[in-house]
Amino acid sequence: MSNNDRFNAEAAAWDSNPDVHRASALALQSVLEHFPQLKAHEAGSSTGLDVLEIGCGTGLLSFMVAPHVRSLTAVDSAEGMIEAFKLKLAKNEDVKNVLPVCAMLTDPDDVRIRPDPLSREHAVEKELPPRRFDLILSHLVLHHIPSLSEIFATIYGCLKPGGSVALTDFEDFGPEARKFHPESKMDGVERHGIRREDMKALLAEAGFINVKIETAFEMEKGIERNPGEGVIKGEDGAKMSFPFLICMGKKA
Repeated sequence: MSNNDRFNAEAAAWDSNPDVHRASALALQSVLEHFPQLKAHEAGSSTGLDVLEIGCGTGLLSFMVAPHVRSLTAVDSAEGMIEAFKLKLAKNEDVKNVLPVCAMLTDPDDVRIRPDPLSREHAVEKELPPRRFDLILSHLVLHHIPSLSEIFATIYGCLKPGGSVALTDFEDFGPEARKFHPESKMDGVERHGIRREDMKALLAEAGFINVKIETAFEMEKGIERNPGEGVIKGEDGAKMSFPFLICMGKKA
């Protein structure tokens, strides 16, 4: 099963997992702490940051971020995730600054990310100039990406001069990090978390300056007692605390 096949199959039930909601809320808290201009933004204001989110899924983090930014372009390569996102967006008509896009983003000039979410009258994407962003986010995405050097190069190209990245994912702290995923969820997992020194080197290699890798938060979640047996919910289940990192850098 390919990465997209797995996420297409899981899209309808994705939001029913409370761990996904908690991790998204904690990621937002960390991003707001490191980028106070987001916290100060007035919802609906015509000023503020234009944000690109890589690997948005069904939009759990996207909808949390939207009130803090001018615009949010949310990209995911799994069509099922984007369809679920669009359904939620249709039910939240007050959210007008978000544009979900189904794309495997490999080119900063991709026509699909050119429309401004606040200028929906643009019908022909290829006639728009390439769009650049103030801030690029991703959450629990890096451990699914085969080539981090390639995605970091793309992200760098998508930023405005002076723009920043804030990428959150769980940390690879050793063999126990594998327990973050039950064995049935290993399809599409390229690495069991991210490593501080690896992220620092890769971001610097992509051209980022002021690179910082910090602990963002820790989150307890259910794990399998034995590989393949499934996660037992409730008091009888096993739990483990996982550290998350936030990876930041700036485009000169």
